[in-house]
Amino acid sequence: MAAKNSSEAKVLEKEMIITRVVDAPRELVWNAWVDPRQVVKWWGPKGFSTTIHEMDVRKGGVWRHTMHGPTGMDYPNESLFMEVIQHEKIVYEHSGGKAGGKSDATFRSTWTFEDLGGKTKITLINAFPTAEALQHVIKSYGAVEGGKQTLGRLAEQVEKPSSKEFVITRVFDAPRELVFKAWTEPERIAKWLGPKGITVKSAKMDLRQGGSLLSCMATPDGHEMWGKWAFHEITPPEKLVYINSFSDEKGGLTRHPMSPTWPLEMLTTVILKDKGGKTELTLTWVPINSSAEEIATFENGMAGMTGGWTGTFDQLDAYLVELKRS
Repeated sequence: MAAKNSSEAKVLEKEMIITRVVDAPRELVWNAWVDPRQVVKWWGPKGFSTTIHEMDVRKGGVWRHTMHGPTGMDYPNESLFMEVIQHEKIVYEHSGGKAGGKSDATFRSTWTFEDLGGKTKITLINAFPTAEALQHVIKSYGAVEGGKQTLGRLAEQVEKPSSKEFVITRVFDAPRELVFKAWTEPERIAKWLGPKGITVKSAKMDLRQGGSLLSCMATPDGHEMWGKWAFHEITPPEKLVYINSFSDEKGGLTRHPMSPTWPLEMLTTVILKDKGGKTELTLTWVPINSSAEEIATFENGMAGMTGGWTGTFDQLDAYLVELKRS
């Protein structure tokens, strides 16, 4: 019997199959796979590091990266994404590697992510053109153990010290479609984003998976703060998922201007439910890629978050009332 939370592997004639149950929500695991900043922290067996040159996780997108082995050897890789089903499945063809020609490790890789109610079952299937090709990569590159270790490193990445979720709910006296527009159109966001006294000086949005919102807010004394939303899921008019962070005017991540141990990135989920002409909005915040100190800062700041979001929702409520009157 395999050890608890270990990766399991089996080898068929032309396929290598590796599975692992990860103690993290599927959304968090998915984000760790499709975000290059996170991929470089876990990709490859133990002792390896990775440099990503290009990574476009969508059908037809190219992924080029170089793995650096513990002995100093470099292993260039090139893949083409064949299928991407958000939160569920990633398929790519690995066909590049050696300079001047194809790799001797050509295969099709299929990753699936099964939601187990707060946990995620990852299944990796690498399918090779022949049984001989599969045996070659097993003997030459230690592919089975390498795959198990890679899933183990992914698990370590997403199973870091867990944080309590911050959740706040509000019912707005406006139809769901209007509330969704207020949350996804920059000229509307500028009317309400931020607690009372905060004004939005600019808001530029590219509303698509992989797009972002870059906004600049100003305090009453004129101090400017930039923020960024990196969109991961957009389901009108029901759901938004994005990573929220402080930033500079070019969208680069920065620390909280008044709290240096505040998490750099927050996974934000906004759910809108139709309540017969009204809208129940539930916002959830959870830190990602955070240290124990950052998580402690987040958890100690729950009361402040409640106050801040309550003030923000007050402004959104007033804006929606104004829209209904006009």
